[in-house]
Amino acid sequence: MGDAPAPSTETLLDLDARRERILLDETSWVEVVRGFVPDADAVYGELVRSVDFRPSRLFRYERWVEEPRLGCWFGNGPFPHPALTAAQRELMRRYKVTFDGLALAWYRDGRDSVAFHRDRELRFCEDTVIAIVTFGARRPFLLRPRLRRDKWIAEAGGATHDLAPASGDLLVMGGRCQADWEHSVPKVRGAIPGRISAQWRYTSRRGRPEVGGSYRAPRTFDRPR
Repeated sequence: MGDAPAPSTETLLDLDARRERILLDETSWVEVVRGFVPDADAVYGELVRSVDFRPSRLFRYERWVEEPRLGCWFGNGPFPHPALTAAQRELMRRYKVTFDGLALAWYRDGRDSVAFHRDRELRFCEDTVIAIVTFGARRPFLLRPRLRRDKWIAEAGGATHDLAPASGDLLVMGGRCQADWEHSVPKVRGAIPGRISAQWRYTSRRGRPEVGGSYRAPRTFDRPR
């Protein structure tokens, strides 16, 4: 007997799932596709079993701390599940971009999180496409506008959108979203199952490069003498 045929894109993805585009402002947008990966819970279970997730560290409060989530990076294949391969192929076709690989982030429970940030490590943030497919538990996914000089006023200091992706949903942030908006996955109280987000990122490298370090870069503060 020969090997079973590889599953087709049509069986791994719902290419007819409805797309909703949310205009955050004149130059930033988010697209939401509910049910992009139909069998997402099975994908979640396979990723938990097969991927070598590892911790990473952030420099916060004048010391190194462990980031409250696990991660893993893959170049352009092979990916740990055919649904991820099919998703990357479809996303590049649909948005006419090229990705250099796939990042997975595992939020093991409600205590794992990521603070508000922009993907500044892309350096060129004025024209980007950031695609995220979520597997597992539904979690908040918050967006808030970034104000001039990174200062906040009361009326705009908090999240303005919660996309709340469920298992198998696709979120795509585009335009100037990484220049003018911040996103986060906050902590959630109570016992909830885990969630894995698959992330692809593209920058056109147009515009002015970012000044300063990435979200993970050391941050220090002047101490009074």
